[in-house]
Amino acid sequence: MTHEPVSTPAGATRRGLVGLVGAVSAGLVTAPAVAAPQRSGWDETTLQSDLDRYAGFGIKAAGGEGDRATGTWLEASLQTLGFETERQTYDTPFFEPAESLLEFGTARLDVVAQAPVRQTGDGGSAAPLLLWSQQDAISGIAVVSLPFRRWSSASQREIQEPVRAAFAAGAVAVLIVTTGPTGEALVLNAPPDAPPFAGPTAVVAPKDAAPLIEAARVGATGRLCITGRSGRREAFNVIGRLGEPTDPQLVVSTPRSGWLGSVGERGPGIAAWLGLARLAADGRWGSATWVSTSGHEYDNVGGQRFLANGAPHPDRTRLWAHLGANLAARDWHEVGTGLAPLPSADPQRFLAAPEAMLPDLARAFAGLPGLENPYSWDRGVQGELAEIKAGGYAHAFGVFGAHRFHHAVGDDLRCVAPGLVANAGQAFEWAIDQFLTGRSENRG
Repeated sequence: MTHEPVSTPAGATRRGLVGLVGAVSAGLVTAPAVAAPQRSGWDETTLQSDLDRYAGFGIKAAGGEGDRATGTWLEASLQTLGFETERQTYDTPFFEPAESLLEFGTARLDVVAQAPVRQTGDGGSAAPLLLWSQQDAISGIAVVSLPFRRWSSASQREIQEPVRAAFAAGAVAVLIVTTGPTGEALVLNAPPDAPPFAGPTAVVAPKDAAPLIEAARVGATGRLCITGRSGRREAFNVIGRLGEPTDPQLVVSTPRSGWLGSVGERGPGIAAWLGLARLAADGRWGSATWVSTSGHEYDNVGGQRFLANGAPHPDRTRLWAHLGANLAARDWHEVGTGLAPLPSADPQRFLAAPEAMLPDLARAFAGLPGLENPYSWDRGVQGELAEIKAGGYAHAFGVFGAHRFHHAVGDDLRCVAPGLVANAGQAFEWAIDQFLTGRSENRG
C-alpha cells in the first residue's frame, strides 16, 4: 500500500515526527478533544453516551442480535420522548460461518464469504490459484485484485464485470482483494434475494494478499472452504410518529445495520437522529415521522419496505432529512505505516438534494469538510437517499459517504467523536428550521 507523505507542521522537530510514528505503530496516539458549541440536543456527554451504547451492541448485521438490540434501544428512546412507535418486519439473509478460510502451501488466510453466501461444501474447493486477466477459459480459483478505492458493494461495475467474467470462463470460485485505505477486508453489500455471483466468492484483506498473489502467479494449488449455517431471519424498521399522522410530515431517517461494528459508518447518524428527535419532541417542527431502518447492507431493503408501506406520501411530506453513512466519522493522518486520528471529520461524505435546495444547504453546512459543498442529486446519489429520490420526494436532502474504515473490522469507537456529531447535527437542525419555517435562528 502506498502512502502520501506527511508534512511536518511548522515548529515541529524531526524527533517529534519520529516519536509520533512510533506512537502510531504502538497504537498510542489519540486525537485532541473536538470542541463544539453546546445546544439543546447536542450535549457532547449525551452524544458520547449514544455512541458508546451503539458500539456496545457489537456486530450489527441485519436481523442479528446487535441489530435487534439497537432497534429495541432506539424504539424505547423514541417512546420516552413521546413518539408512538411501531415495528415493520421483513426477512433478510444471514450466514454464520463454521469455516471461512483459504489454504495454499503453508499459508492459511481468513476470508470473508460474500453474501448471500454460496458454500463450498465441507471439503472445500481445491484448485489452482490463477490471477484473473480476461482469459477465455480457466479451471481454478480466480484472484481478482481491485484497484485502490473505498469499496462498499458487490454491485459496483468494477467488481461485477471481472467476477462474472471469471465465472463465465470456468472459475470454480473467486477471491476478491478489496484494495483500500486500511489494508483490511472490505465487506461488500449485496442483493437480498440471491447470491450476486455464480459460485463461491470471498473477500481477502489486501494486507494478506501479497503471498496469495505470488501463489496465483505460479498457479499453486489452493483450497477455499466456506461452510456454516445460512438462511433468512426477521429484521425490522423502527418507526416513530409525533402529532397527527394525517398532517403534512417532517421525515427523519437513518439506517442502523451494518456488516460489522459499523461505529463510524452508522454511529454518528444514530446519535444525530436521536438528537434531532429530542428537539422535535416538543412539537417544534409539527407532525413528524422518525424511522431507523435495518437491511441497508442488502441493497437498502429496509428503506425500500418503509417507502412501499409506512412512509407518508410525497404530497404529504413537508421535508425529508436523511442521515446516511459517514455523517461525521473521524479523519486520519497517514504517518509512516500507521494512522493517526485527527480531530476533524473525514471529508469523503456527500450532501445532496434537489438543485433549488442547495443555496440554503450551503449556508447551513458551511465549514463542515465535504458537506460544505452540496451537490444536486441529479448528479447521482447512493444508499437510501437514492431510494428517497426514486420515490418522488422532491423536498428532501441527505448525507452519504464512506469513511476510511467503512465496512472494515476496525470501524470502532476510535472512528467517532461527539463534537463532530454535534457539528453535523446542528447543521441538520439549522437546515430543517430554514426549510420548514424560513428562518435559521440558531445559525451562528
